[in-house]
Amino acid sequence: MDQLIIEASSIECSEDRREISGKIVPMGTGEIGNTNMGGVVFEAGSIEIADPTKIRLLAQHDAKRPVGKMISAETRPDGIYAVFRLSRSQAGADALIMAQEGLVSGLSVGAEIIASKPSREGHIVVSAAKLKEVSLVTEPAFKSAQVLEIAAEEVELPAKPNTPTESEAVVENTPDTVAAPEVEATAVEAARPTVTANLQVKERIAPLTSSQYLDASIKAAMGDDSARRTVLAADDSTSTNTGLTLPSHLNTFLTDTFSGRPAFNAVTRGSLAGIDGMSFTIPRLYTNASSANTAPTVAAVNEGAATSETGMTSAYDTISVQKYSGLNEVSFELIDRSSPAFMELLMAELRKAYEKATDTALLSAFATSGTVATSTAATAAGLQSFIATESAAAYKGTGGDYANQLVASTDQWAAIMGYADDNKRPLYAAAQPQNAAGAVSQGSTVGNVLGANLIVDHNITTAGVIDDSAFLVAPGSVYTWESPATNLRVNLLGTGQIQIALYGYLAIYVGKSGKGVRRYNLT
Repeated sequence: MDQLIIEASSIECSEDRREISGKIVPMGTGEIGNTNMGGVVFEAGSIEIADPTKIRLLAQHDAKRPVGKMISAETRPDGIYAVFRLSRSQAGADALIMAQEGLVSGLSVGAEIIASKPSREGHIVVSAAKLKEVSLVTEPAFKSAQVLEIAAEEVELPAKPNTPTESEAVVENTPDTVAAPEVEATAVEAARPTVTANLQVKERIAPLTSSQYLDASIKAAMGDDSARRTVLAADDSTSTNTGLTLPSHLNTFLTDTFSGRPAFNAVTRGSLAGIDGMSFTIPRLYTNASSANTAPTVAAVNEGAATSETGMTSAYDTISVQKYSGLNEVSFELIDRSSPAFMELLMAELRKAYEKATDTALLSAFATSGTVATSTAATAAGLQSFIATESAAAYKGTGGDYANQLVASTDQWAAIMGYADDNKRPLYAAAQPQNAAGAVSQGSTVGNVLGANLIVDHNITTAGVIDDSAFLVAPGSVYTWESPATNLRVNLLGTGQIQIALYGYLAIYVGKSGKGVRRYNLT
């Protein structure tokens, strides 16, 4: 079953009972949450809670960081509301304090999906699921709920003694009927504590030879204070003596790997939930050179004449499901004795590799199944001709799909930002384009080019403004179905190592004979 993480942001805390309550997930409202499976909507009554007292409250979905447990849950018309009692441990106290300070303002649920289906809008509609855990998180997926109340157990702290200053003591002991005596400025200054500045100035010495330094070191070891100061003056620098301060080791991880899957923003996305096997079929009705399937036709008929019959025939396309996975093998010692940041960085790099592999596969489908565009020049006029000609050709070839997504390489992006008119004025990078050709900037990989949505994809590996350095895509003609990425860990007792794998399944379909994807073609 799929493991789904859903976040909401409604928290309510009880001061005297160490309890946190809030809306953990909306149901039946149609609200779309941004989850690890993409957009998700829960139908009314779709989440089952077998025993609320068995549900633990975690910190940031870390099973090793429990902070409390659920004590009750209530299903309301707009979702599930639950009450949690926090542990009296330090972790529970920290969680309650962070909730009070607004550092964690969301409740996130982990649910096992039992039944779901994709919607026409591209998100997943869940009809049956089981609640597994709830976590306190910083960024919720559902934005509708608000924090209602934050509190914690009241603990009476010992009163801090209020020691009056000298001037306060004099005022308090002075009778109301007696005027306070005048105090001269010199007396006030004398009553103040004396602060002595600790000025440390490094002694300067003439350059020493190696024999002089050795002689001073020997005398310093025998107690000669003058020689000791000479050695200190010679050695007192971070280049010759680090003392007990070792060089710092930062946890900053430098990498040139990219994250994200830009090309997926140009297509229609769905879920593989409910689809079994490594392939599936979808019916198609459009005609092409290799098939004889036809759609019904209508024609003018003379009065009294018979209507001709054109039977509808269809065919089926088989879509293959491909697995994408990566593996990393590390030792027990590296996990047990290293910083927790290591595992976070390892999983982040695995996910980046997964995103690159799946995005590259979609780009390959563009190039393999798309239609080669009419040849054009690598100029501003050539780009205009490509978009104008191919968007119309895609609309005609697909029967009404709009090719309005321009997926471009970084070299195409650079060329677009450099295009200018005859007076050297930029066409796309100007703050206020004179002819409204579009808007593209150096600080963003999305923009508008001649009415098409620009999506810069760093996974397009072609160099220069050449063939297949850009694709004009109609989202209604390209489909992807995907499962959630799964994290799998296996202990190898024989070698003392742990294998950490990340894998998922993806199906790609470029329909309508590839007429909805137009491949840039250089003259």
